[in-house]
Amino acid sequence: MGNIRYNTIIICDVESTCWEPREAQGDQPSEVIEIGVCRLHMDTFDISGKTSLIVRPKFSEITEFCTELTGLTWDKVKHGMQFKDACNKLFKKFGTSNKVWASWGDCDRDHFRKECKEKDARYPFGQTHVNVSALFSLSLGKSQRLSVSDALKEIGFEFEGRPHCGADDAYNTARILRYLLEPARNKSC
Repeated sequence: MGNIRYNTIIICDVESTCWEPREAQGDQPSEVIEIGVCRLHMDTFDISGKTSLIVRPKFSEITEFCTELTGLTWDKVKHGMQFKDACNKLFKKFGTSNKVWASWGDCDRDHFRKECKEKDARYPFGQTHVNVSALFSLSLGKSQRLSVSDALKEIGFEFEGRPHCGADDAYNTARILRYLLEPARNKSC
């Protein structure tokens, strides 16, 4: 793992198998089925590289509820890559091990750690993680956590794309992070 580079932030969003009602899950684990990722370049504040990595679940099924929520069907994910390969792709294509990475909340980070351990995959990230949800709430004086869509509305933006699509959620999270970090928005001390 080299030194952390602060010129680019990698933003990730995970979609995973899910059930409604929750009891329908039985003994199936919640597994990653999509990793949305993009880059926020700190020198220009441009967002680039919006990508969706489709991951084939190993131990769980894609339910009708999951398809309604994420738009992902079994026909689409059955051709996806293994979770281990998706982690390697993040590492190689996005250089995630030596960059700051961010997600909306800590859930994605926790899910990565858990699934990497369970599937003997290399954790693709360095130790520096930004919880954009917490940063947003702290920066705007919110007393509770908002969804990505609600946070966008709060700053006068519309959600671009489809909620619960990993690539679109990552992109919209990057837009919020850019809003929070862009120098023109910072107040003078």
